[in-house]
Amino acid sequence: MTKEELKTKIISAISLGCDKNRVDLEKMLGMLKEYGFTITDEVENSDIVIVNTCAFIEPAQKEAIMNIIYVEDLKKRGQIEKVIVSGCLPERNYDEICENFPLIDKFMHLRENPNIISIIEEMYGLANSKPIKTIRRVITNSPSYAYLKIADGCSNACSYCTIPRIRGRYRSYPIEDLVQEAKMLVTGGAKEIVLVAQDITRYGEELYGENCLIKLCDKLSKIKDLQWIRLHYLYPEKLDDTLLDYIAKNDKICKYIDLPLQHIDNDILVSMRRKLDENATRKLVKKIKEQYPSLAFRTTFIVGYPGETRAKFKKLYDFVKESKFDYAGFFPYSREAGTASYYMKNQISSFTKRRRLKKLQKLQNSIVTSLAREKIGQVITVLVDSFDSDSGEFIAHSQNLSPSVDFGVRFVDNGNIKCQTFVNVKITDFDGSYFKGELV
Repeated sequence: MTKEELKTKIISAISLGCDKNRVDLEKMLGMLKEYGFTITDEVENSDIVIVNTCAFIEPAQKEAIMNIIYVEDLKKRGQIEKVIVSGCLPERNYDEICENFPLIDKFMHLRENPNIISIIEEMYGLANSKPIKTIRRVITNSPSYAYLKIADGCSNACSYCTIPRIRGRYRSYPIEDLVQEAKMLVTGGAKEIVLVAQDITRYGEELYGENCLIKLCDKLSKIKDLQWIRLHYLYPEKLDDTLLDYIAKNDKICKYIDLPLQHIDNDILVSMRRKLDENATRKLVKKIKEQYPSLAFRTTFIVGYPGETRAKFKKLYDFVKESKFDYAGFFPYSREAGTASYYMKNQISSFTKRRRLKKLQKLQNSIVTSLAREKIGQVITVLVDSFDSDSGEFIAHSQNLSPSVDFGVRFVDNGNIKCQTFVNVKITDFDGSYFKGELV
């Protein structure tokens, strides 16, 4: 086989896990497309399949393994030629999955992502080509927005988290590289850039010797056709008055914060190795709600962490009830081997975790529904993401609604609407999953 014959191969990918993992895959697909491969969404009609896995917690590992079994079966039946598994699962359980899935052609370590072309060439017995220096990512979500991964790894060492062991210590990417990547994404049609990292509030500290998140945002704000910049995964101890004021005053920064709090009981926060205690956390939430009411507030909590007594859970429940967060996600504690909390006593039963999870979700659903109905009658600016041909509706999101995370806004076309444009919509209803609106 020649390299020209290799370029006739069709490649598809299965993307699992977080948006940071998605960016890694999009960069690999960009290199493959630049090389000459055809990229398709149809796994069963491709020659080479990449399964980009997540392994953060046990349910993510199970999902990854189910997808590996699926594509392995396609290979057994002769529907596809080669299977590559990338992402966090090989990094976490390399020897085990290599032994359990002998039909997989390549399990990639994360450091091998830039070598994806050489890896495929070697599979077909070809010499390695020169590395492709400039690539344009293949966006796998709505083209109206794109994720910009500003750092990898994490140095926070929370007691329950596997990320430092999988991804290593926190490493910021250079500002000039990120600005160049953002410009390419905007040239490709993105109107919104979502900054992502395990903790974006530490950006630049280990690279430049000082925090450079605001400096990065200033440079991104100068990109002409970039309209919105969204900040995901802010950590509580780094969200100070300077950053809050900046978010509130910079017209291009979405009025939205994603701030994982994880719990409110002081003993549990200390055990989790979180940097803010209960008192400081309460003060921060109070400040945001009172001094920055324009900011939509999303957070996440872990339910059933070791030592979470009934009283400690009630404290969390009451905190959620009184805080009335715009959006909140709740996750049952997952006991992960290799983490500090794995070895802790007073582990909570699965039954208790599920019961507590449902109770919090029911509470938050009632809060969200009440807050959402207060928005009926308001006129908001939305970015149009996609068109649902089945319902005949466009799907969009606003500054206060993060795409693919929070509720979307659905409205009927008037004949002139296009995706990747901004329109004004009057909210007319909320059905529990979407806002309904009409064009203004």
